[in-house]
Amino acid sequence: MSIIKGLHIRTVIVLLFVTLAIVVTYNLVKPEQVVSFSSDIKPILNKHCISCHGGVKKNGGFSLLFEEEAFAKTESGIPAIIPGDAKNSSFIKRLHESDPELRMPYKRPALSKEEITLLTKWIDQGAKWGAHWAYSAPQEVEIPKHQETANVIDGSNIRPVNEIDHFILTKLEEQNIQPNALADSTTLIRRLSLDITGLPPSESLFKQWTTNKLSYSALTDSLLSKNTYGEKWASWWLDLARYADSKGYEKDNGRTMWRYRDWVINAFNENMPFDQFTVDQLAGDLLDDPTTDQMIATAFHRNTMNNDEGGTDDEEFRVAAVMDRVNTTFDVWQSTTMACVQCHSHPYDPFKHEEYYGIMGFFNNTRDEDTPGDEPVIKFYNDNQRDKIDNVNQWIEKHGNQQLAKSYKNFLLFNEPIYQAHLAEDFTNGELQDTKWLSLWDNGSCYLKDIYTQGSSYIYLKYWTNNNGTKIIIREKDKNGQILSSFTLNKTNGRTIDRFPLKSIDYKTDLYIEAHNSSLGPQQGTSSIVWFGFLEDLPGKQESGYTQIDDSFLSLLNIRTPTLPIMLDNPSYMARENRFFERGNWLLKGDTVKPHTPPALNEWNPDWPNTRLGLSKWLVSKQNPLTARTVVNRIWHQLFGRGIVSTLEDMGTQSEPPSHRALLDWLAFRLMNEHDWQLKPLIKDIVMSRTYRQSSKSNAALYNTDPENKFYARGPRHRLSAEQVRDQALMVSGLISYKMGGPSVMPPQPDGIWQTVYSGAKWTESKGEDKYRRGIYTYLKRTSPYPSFISFDAGSREVCTIRRTITNTPLQALVTLNDPVYLEASFYLAEQMLEKEDIREAIAYGYRRAMFTDISETKISELEKLYDEAFTEFNNDSDRTKDFLSYDATPTAKEAAMTVVAGAIMNLDEFLTKS
Repeated sequence: MSIIKGLHIRTVIVLLFVTLAIVVTYNLVKPEQVVSFSSDIKPILNKHCISCHGGVKKNGGFSLLFEEEAFAKTESGIPAIIPGDAKNSSFIKRLHESDPELRMPYKRPALSKEEITLLTKWIDQGAKWGAHWAYSAPQEVEIPKHQETANVIDGSNIRPVNEIDHFILTKLEEQNIQPNALADSTTLIRRLSLDITGLPPSESLFKQWTTNKLSYSALTDSLLSKNTYGEKWASWWLDLARYADSKGYEKDNGRTMWRYRDWVINAFNENMPFDQFTVDQLAGDLLDDPTTDQMIATAFHRNTMNNDEGGTDDEEFRVAAVMDRVNTTFDVWQSTTMACVQCHSHPYDPFKHEEYYGIMGFFNNTRDEDTPGDEPVIKFYNDNQRDKIDNVNQWIEKHGNQQLAKSYKNFLLFNEPIYQAHLAEDFTNGELQDTKWLSLWDNGSCYLKDIYTQGSSYIYLKYWTNNNGTKIIIREKDKNGQILSSFTLNKTNGRTIDRFPLKSIDYKTDLYIEAHNSSLGPQQGTSSIVWFGFLEDLPGKQESGYTQIDDSFLSLLNIRTPTLPIMLDNPSYMARENRFFERGNWLLKGDTVKPHTPPALNEWNPDWPNTRLGLSKWLVSKQNPLTARTVVNRIWHQLFGRGIVSTLEDMGTQSEPPSHRALLDWLAFRLMNEHDWQLKPLIKDIVMSRTYRQSSKSNAALYNTDPENKFYARGPRHRLSAEQVRDQALMVSGLISYKMGGPSVMPPQPDGIWQTVYSGAKWTESKGEDKYRRGIYTYLKRTSPYPSFISFDAGSREVCTIRRTITNTPLQALVTLNDPVYLEASFYLAEQMLEKEDIREAIAYGYRRAMFTDISETKISELEKLYDEAFTEFNNDSDRTKDFLSYDATPTAKEAAMTVVAGAIMNLDEFLTKS
């Protein structure tokens, strides 16, 4: 027995030695773990090194921003990083220095041993540079398989519903987190309806759902098919587009932009593919024979602010608008902080200073010039006027050609191309009136330089004057040049467009303009000229009917129509030179820069035109690494209150890492390749998942493990948007109007909010159903936005808003309890509640109407107590009752008290929150 025992011990010892030998041998021969530049090294460089050795500074001639700079020779004459040789790389040596003047980071805490070890190993492994994960195009992703399991908390089944759940549940299992059970059916329909339409469900839809006449999939389809879907999601997009009804800056005059807002709503409702949605907005005007809708879409970038203030430099603010377009385009479609690159190379991401101006080249040739008239605009003619335009076109096509007909049609639709009066210079006895319009005095003169008249026999002027007998002489080049035109301006009835004979020349030249009117006093303007224009002559002059067509054309030019600012590019003879700005200063122009895109992203297809149209195609190319990820991430944020990448504005190297990178790429790839860029199927994918449908309830353990719900163990819960808070109150009270489209409205707001200095514009409360329309139709003045929306964190839309900051302040409660809109909604809900005979029954009905669930005994008791206290106060003070309820000629204490209760219901956190 002892012999057997001894043999057993020796066997165990031998096995231990063999195992130890295997482990040692494996550790000696196993391949060294490769250090990842993107995940291991770049974060260290960004945190400790880039501020002194990056896009802003290159101390010692050393930069770690771009690969070629990192391995280039420094001021010492040798590279700081020698791939494969960390020991002799000064980059590593300086990390070990004890002398504080030599050690890096300079005058900062030393790097940790772990960080230095990683950097050393990286260099010894060859210092391989790597691209950030977001700069490689999304590829097809293998879906992890998660089997059905039981929830240890409540014993319910955890069953994946679609592919999204496999990604989420696999990650939860890795984190050892149990997901919640599914939400109850009434909570779910309210959540889904608010997310898809921005409104609670209708009574009929709620009844169909609760009586099992609709499956969850059919419920989703029903909500996606409603027009209210477009209104809800357009609100999200209008934040990005910085849509407003005024121009911004100090004057902040009104601007008619609502047709763009309606285009966005219709695009969402029609499920326009996101790639087409992109192209139409960025370059609809550059498409072959663009439709009116495609021209309207280009107003996306005419939402930039416009400075009407006297004394401003139009070119300065034109450049500001162009830069805003560059920044907004990359904010919206690329989750990239391109604004950093205006003044220097990006501090953290691979975008060089000059690349900013390559992108700017795509936008720098647009016709807009920060003018009071917001030119260029599209004019909206009525049917009769459009028939007349068609007659003019048919005449020109018959007696001329299609190209000439198109130029005449464009001049009628856009009044372009024109030369703005602010281009005038070298004044004698004259000025730019209010720095905007050309105003020459008697014997005054100025120059318009580098003008191409297209060989026209006429010059078109938009102008006005209060004087008769002003003689205008236009000469070629200077005061001694040949006379090209001579005509007289007489008093006009407001602004007019007229034309005057011009000697035909077919080359560029300077125009010298004189004005003479001896009847005027010193420094009294002869006229105010807005712009100059030139067109090739109308053909068919010898044909019968020419005079009628000619008169019709001039008459159409002077018709005042509704307009919308749009994008148009300069013709080739008016093209601007795109220049590099030293340190971002528009006054310090450097070398010319041709339009181009950052090579760090996807390549440029030579078949694309080198215009905004090509840029839009580059953005929605399936090879672009950021566009699909960006839109998927932001839609996920709209539904869950958090993006898969939580930093919505930035997917660069300083962004938060994605919580579920594989899921993000799977959704992005699916959006492009399976859904063909359509957003409705993407939204349905997400809301059909178990992840979306689970309960949002939390507990101490779950909150401590994942306070931000980063791993989605519980359903989405967050406060409604400013517009939704108001819209829900209107719907629950029965006041809401479902009227769509048209000019913005002015619902009730407290007196004294608007203090307009220049225009005398006033907030004139809308009447009838316009008073109760959805928040998306509310007039938005940038310097004075609708106050209740601002209280609930909506923005002024002076710039692109990627995400709204969600706050919780006492002011919000003051709004929902005292704002006239909410008081009126409370009154009308109370009227419906009082149709019930019993007070408790009335309160229960009001709560159920607002929350889609039954009220608890605790809440009904508290609300009944509130009713009794309010009734006593109002019953003892009839004057106070009348003041409180101005909506009723003969209000009662009962109505007033129930209005207080209805207001309390609509001020509850659960009413203002999607859960």
